[in-house]
Amino acid sequence: MRFGWPISIAYFLVVQPVFAQNQEVKRSSVPDWAQPSELLPVPETATGAIFVRRQDVLIHLDKTGEQHHTSFRIKILDPSALALGNLSISWNPVSGAPLVHAIKIHRDGDVVDLLKDSKFEVLRRENELEAAKLSGLLTAVLRISDLRVSDELEFSFTIPQNDPTLGSNSSGLLFVAGEPANGRYRLGLSWDGGQKPKIAMTEDMAAVARETSQSIEFLFDNPPLIMPPKDAPPRYNWQRITQYSDFPDWQSVSRHFAPLYKEASRLGNASPLKAEASRIAAKYQTPLERAKAALKLVQNDIRYIYVGLDGGNYKPVSADETWQLRYGDCKGKTALLIALLAELGIESEAVLVNNNGYDDGTKDRLPSPFLFDHVLVRAKIDGATYWLDGTLPAIVPPQTEPLLPYRSALPLLDSGAALETFEWKTPTRPDEINLHEIDAREGFDQLATIRNTRIVRGIDGVQMHLQLSPLTKAQLTNSLRQQMIGDTWQSIDDVQWRYDQKAQASILTIIGKGIVEWENDGGGAKSFSLPGGGFNPPERRVRAAEQDQTAPFFSKPEYSCYVTTVRIPSSTKAANWWYNTSFDTKIFGRTYYRGFELRDNAIRMIRGSRVDQPEIDAVSAQRDNARIKSFDNSMANIYYDPSNNEIGGGNEKPVPATLGPFPSPSLQAKRASKRISRFDAGSRSTRATRSPAGKKYHFLTRKIP
Repeated sequence: MRFGWPISIAYFLVVQPVFAQNQEVKRSSVPDWAQPSELLPVPETATGAIFVRRQDVLIHLDKTGEQHHTSFRIKILDPSALALGNLSISWNPVSGAPLVHAIKIHRDGDVVDLLKDSKFEVLRRENELEAAKLSGLLTAVLRISDLRVSDELEFSFTIPQNDPTLGSNSSGLLFVAGEPANGRYRLGLSWDGGQKPKIAMTEDMAAVARETSQSIEFLFDNPPLIMPPKDAPPRYNWQRITQYSDFPDWQSVSRHFAPLYKEASRLGNASPLKAEASRIAAKYQTPLERAKAALKLVQNDIRYIYVGLDGGNYKPVSADETWQLRYGDCKGKTALLIALLAELGIESEAVLVNNNGYDDGTKDRLPSPFLFDHVLVRAKIDGATYWLDGTLPAIVPPQTEPLLPYRSALPLLDSGAALETFEWKTPTRPDEINLHEIDAREGFDQLATIRNTRIVRGIDGVQMHLQLSPLTKAQLTNSLRQQMIGDTWQSIDDVQWRYDQKAQASILTIIGKGIVEWENDGGGAKSFSLPGGGFNPPERRVRAAEQDQTAPFFSKPEYSCYVTTVRIPSSTKAANWWYNTSFDTKIFGRTYYRGFELRDNAIRMIRGSRVDQPEIDAVSAQRDNARIKSFDNSMANIYYDPSNNEIGGGNEKPVPATLGPFPSPSLQAKRASKRISRFDAGSRSTRATRSPAGKKYHFLTRKIP
């Protein structure tokens, strides 16, 4: 969908996309509401590439919309900053022409006025065309000649912003970045009578706010560097920000955008989409089957191109036009899918979401459409709720849970809908499973047959599909041979890849020959560290003294599983084999699990890691810091000792792995998921150690706190 953010950033020369109605850059005087702030003297000890004598980022609201004003005067201290002389302004030709007020060079008391004779070159640049995005932005560029170190560059301009889909509503942000250059920064929001929006400020902005009846300003001299608390949840990145919005509540945002999708999904009497819907209805009997077919049609037959032309940043292209063009962005695809579902008698609605993961804390923000960047469809089918995303490949069907872990969503309804928030749910199956199967029956000194299967679910599995599906089997095999043959792999004989739609997983299997790096332990004894079997100890959760010590600590949700099976050399006996630690513990909200099993002349190991609590409080983190020293970070080692016939077996745990005949990867994944989901933090951990003197094995059993 790519909703835009009308962000005014007060830090070293960042000019955000702006908007204009024609291709001419006009000249004008500074508006009355945008008079420049006083210059901050340059200290003799100034360091860095630049010193900002002043930078003003001001927004004015009137009945026509918004005016965004940026003005700065910057002292150049280092040759690396001479690139400031490459001035540019980008805008969408919808709302009004950019107005340039001043371009000057201040040098040794003299002023060189460049505005009179300067001429901007206007370009149509689609910087993200390779990503299938047509923004429609124009860019005016001006290259200043004879700019020198110690010069002061002054630049001032104003851009109208009047998005027709927003009507009289305004909303946006003012903020100072976390690491600005030294200097003076002034941010301001002003409004005509009757245009005052709702305003919300973070505490660091409220401390310096200066308010009048028709404005609010913030002045920072040499603002300190700020960083969010280390390892805090994403919402703690919301610092030094002021938000404004004309929308009184989330229901009003929902009501405002709902008619756009209602109109865009209305089909003409002669619409060819009616025939498509009839074809689907005749071929499929149940509502869910029909919804799957409609979604697949939109995913397959309409290629994705973001279209921001003609006010399309918010307004969806109609379903009929999208079908005719055979391309569209998330807005157009959503309107088309809603139209098809309506023809099939399936109730559905457009829902705004954020695909960039920035929706942690949305419920605490002012209502604004700019907090979303994507729109998809949610439908009621046979009493259940399904999510349908027309921008995803056709391997992703309607799902009862969205593919991405959204924290917030806003349905678009004529009656208005409240913002929905979603609580974290502990996953029941791994995002990734790696199956290592090593057949070493030929002996310690021979190459082993190795079968490695990687099973990836969720958005990563979809991305893997997009990466691998265009390749032929020969191309994929050759690529992996080039990458992997070396230290371990000596040959790759076969590569198999497929996307299992039932399991919603991308499955890649590599089969070949490789070296098993057996360690010689003396007296014919051997040992081997199984791939994927160990854990690095977690880092301590601590923060610098100046940071918020009460903020919770955050771990990115993930769930992985490794299952390794080794078929032991035929010349050995199972009674001569053993392995080291099994454990099952939780620390910093993450469960760590490892178990072994010896059966059928094969040693099997399962190792899992799952985030059960993405956020833990500071007190719990301090408690777990003290437990790190007892964390078992041993490799998953297996041992062979021909002189000892009293070893084999032990405190084993069932491991869902096998070697020959191979079950399907999806079945192995199912078994691994079932086993690893039975985490039980606090169970006993058993470690086998070998006594150096008698080479006997004894057991140390300890309770993990």
